[in-house]
Amino acid sequence: MKVLTKVAVSASALAICVGAGYGIGFAQGGQPHMANALGYLESARGELQVAEQNKGGHRAAALSLVNQAITQVQAGIAVGAGM
Repeated sequence: MKVLTKVAVSASALAICVGAGYGIGFAQGGQPHMANALGYLESARGELQVAEQNKGGHRAAALSLVNQAITQVQAGIAVGAGM
């Protein structure tokens, strides 16, 4: 029963995230591709943050570049929304 509850909670959380991502795309001036890119970049940032740190500096460099990409996508969304 506990496993079924965990699966149901996980499925519900996933559905909420997907729905929110879809809504964000249209709330940001109908830019679903930019919103999707932002979501993927934020996911990548999360993965890089929890990855083992001993990668010869490459993990930290990748994290920095992903953060820069997030900033650029957010700026692009703002421009596209006429802000």
